[in-house]
Amino acid sequence: MEVDFTTDELDEVASAIARSSCNVALTGAGVSTASGIPDFRGPQGIWRVVDPEKFDIDYFYKNPDEVWNLFVNLFLPAFNVKPNPAHYALAELEKMGKLCAVITQNVDMLHQAAGSRNVVELHGALREAVCTQCRARYPLSEAVKRRVSGAPRCPKCGGVLKPDVVFFGEPLPRDAVREAFMLAEMADVFMAVGTSLAVYPANQLPVVAKKRGAKLVIINADETFYDFYADYIVRGRVEEVLPRLVDRLKSMLF
Repeated sequence: MEVDFTTDELDEVASAIARSSCNVALTGAGVSTASGIPDFRGPQGIWRVVDPEKFDIDYFYKNPDEVWNLFVNLFLPAFNVKPNPAHYALAELEKMGKLCAVITQNVDMLHQAAGSRNVVELHGALREAVCTQCRARYPLSEAVKRRVSGAPRCPKCGGVLKPDVVFFGEPLPRDAVREAFMLAEMADVFMAVGTSLAVYPANQLPVVAKKRGAKLVIINADETFYDFYADYIVRGRVEEVLPRLVDRLKSMLF
């Protein structure tokens, strides 16, 4: 069912969540665009400014100074933003006991900034830098301050530090992937929010959830690759849809 979020049909989604014992949300770049972070593949996306091949892990190892300069001068400034109503709505759902976890493809940590506590970060986060040799970790802010130009170096072994986000060609964090798929299996409502469901393996999470009997809700401004699989499709801007959904849910529960 495709739902116009401006109508009371949103109640059907709220009702499914109200009856759920474990509601899980998977979030993508569309959750953070209202905060001012451009998406990656859209008309104004980051990859229109930066060649994505330069964030391939092999390219990083060959050209760490160049990649760090791109990272600090072009990438990081785009992430100096605050949470938007979509982040706060998901945090509110968790406080209400109606959201088990957020699984996010984003690295901006805006879910935590909005108050979400159980967040699974599939692609890492802009929190730390890790040494490519000894694997020591440092706050990312410290690594940025430490660099004069190019790549910062590990104070313990002199190795090149790398932002602890997943580059192209790198595996996703094993523990995060394991937890994400466990949550998908547990969910009786699974919400895909602000994601086109184009990226593997995150796009398999709603499939796993649906096969386990969950109701699949897709909330996105545009069509996704798994619309055909959804029980409910809410087409709209997530920063407008999610607060409305929370309000409808509150009217049912309280």
